Amino acid sequence: MARTTPVKKAWRALAWLLVIIIGLTGINVYGVLAHGWTWAPKLALDLEGGTQIILSPQLADGQADPTREQLEQAVGIIRQRVDASGVSEAEITTQGDRNVVVALPGEPDQATLDRIQSSAKLEFRAVICSTDDPAPSVACTPTGVPTPTPTAETDPTVVDGVDDGTTDEGAATEETPAAEETPATSDEPTTEPADASDEAWVTPALLEQYAAFDCAAIESSGNNVADPTKPLVTCDDAGTAKFILGPVEVSGEMISDATSSTVTNAQGINTGVWAVNIEFNGTGTDAFSTVTSRLIGYDGTVRNRFAIVLDGSVITSPGTNDPITNGKAQITGSFDQDSSKALADKLKFGALPIGFQIESNEVISATLGSSQLQSGLIAGLIGLILVVIYSLFQYRALASVTIASLVVAGVITYLIINILAWRNGYRLSLAGVAGLIVAIGLTADSFIVYFERIRDELRDGRSLVGSVEAGWKRALRTVLAAKAVNLLSAVVLFVLAVGNVRGFALTLGLTTIIDVLVVVLFTHPILQLLATTRFFSSGHPISGLDPKALGAVYRGRAQFRAPVVAGPKGTGAAKEAVRRQTIAERKAAELEESSASQGTASKGTERKDS
Repeated sequence: MARTTPVKKAWRALAWLLVIIIGLTGINVYGVLAHGWTWAPKLALDLEGGTQIILSPQLADGQADPTREQLEQAVGIIRQRVDASGVSEAEITTQGDRNVVVALPGEPDQATLDRIQSSAKLEFRAVICSTDDPAPSVACTPTGVPTPTPTAETDPTVVDGVDDGTTDEGAATEETPAAEETPATSDEPTTEPADASDEAWVTPALLEQYAAFDCAAIESSGNNVADPTKPLVTCDDAGTAKFILGPVEVSGEMISDATSSTVTNAQGINTGVWAVNIEFNGTGTDAFSTVTSRLIGYDGTVRNRFAIVLDGSVITSPGTNDPITNGKAQITGSFDQDSSKALADKLKFGALPIGFQIESNEVISATLGSSQLQSGLIAGLIGLILVVIYSLFQYRALASVTIASLVVAGVITYLIINILAWRNGYRLSLAGVAGLIVAIGLTADSFIVYFERIRDELRDGRSLVGSVEAGWKRALRTVLAAKAVNLLSAVVLFVLAVGNVRGFALTLGLTTIIDVLVVVLFTHPILQLLATTRFFSSGHPISGLDPKALGAVYRGRAQFRAPVVAGPKGTGAAKEAVRRQTIAERKAAELEESSASQGTASKGTERKDS
């Protein structure tokens, strides 16, 4: 005997659900075997503890303390950096009127710590002198400073303008190792420099500082608070090159976006070479156009290059082939996926209003700990047990569908949260646990709406199979409308909130989507299959679909007719039938009673007249 269409649809939906569960399980298994994941999701700061970093401002002599606005701006930028690294549930706050406190859950990796520590202002400066210049000018050759011979190990770097319909073609460049700033000497140039690349900036005193500068002392040099209107002496992070840089011409706040990607050639073929793409805002576009237009005049010399300085370090110093006037540049070189993303993050989130240094870095214990997590899990278990008890009392054997649906929803939620924890840096906080507990009640609401719609259809005289299909069409609209409101609330909360509240919003939104998925791919298909069984279709007293309890009257072959209040009003069946009536049914019954009473009165009058 061929299966009916509803049954075929039910098996198809269950097959898709099985594929989803197997896929999620497979991702977790692969993560455990290949990437060292565990089967427990990562916990947030309030449940596991972590690392606390206190940043204090670096101020030049005589510089005033940072304002509250500057501190709040710094907090926002540092939070963006931490979020960009995939760390969730971090806490970034101000301490007093000077410090910024960054609390990270667990043990953050070195890349994340580097993002936090690279907290100074981002600046673009022209290169005037460099010890890696094969042919330095007389102005850049102090006595006693050896001129290094370039080696084949120097990595070429390219800065290209991104084509947007203009004639800009970008600039081929050469990468220089990272370097750090040094405060300028106090002497002034004897000749007014024409621009930031002018060698007139290089005074005898500055040249002496350039020769004597010790790259090993870069951290104590005070470069973070250097005057942006004066030149700088700086070194790379490897201590192999020194620089004299001109005044700041482009600042970090002029960058509107920075991303990493692979490069495609003129034929649109992916070359596999990783690059950093920079986009400037209107002010930055004009300023960068002025810089690159000037630098192409120094082709073949070190002054063709400009340095990108972050936290007193020149993270790269590309040269220029053509002016970049469209505000889009691309830096290529010896990047891989991780290093290009790290540089893009520094460029995008590097512009702080003030420089910071790490005052302390220490491990902190959990603020709530495992006892609170256990309390939260116990609360969730109690809520689940109460939902099960209510379902058994109200729906008898039909409660098994509710229990099974909650189990399926729980399995999918666990698998997704574990993937988010190990793949995307999500961490489960106590607020997130609260979101999961709330989800139990919201999920049960969907089942209750569906079951009641089915029972309403049974009262109207439909068969169980027909009631399941008709009730599903009516229930689905209600469920989707309710879940849409829940999801919208979660999205708004996630976008506007920070910290642990975002964890609550994420779990609430995630479980809302999973709830709809389970209702569509499990609850409804299971009921379609149960409707064909003898136990449920015959209206067994403990099935939850007992026709007498629902107020419907059996008329054979699993068919019911609309409830009619018959017999003495004091009987239990009559009372139950009245109690189970919908508003429309009650109005119809009242109207019928009224018509019957009027008809009886009319007959009595006729007899009297006769």
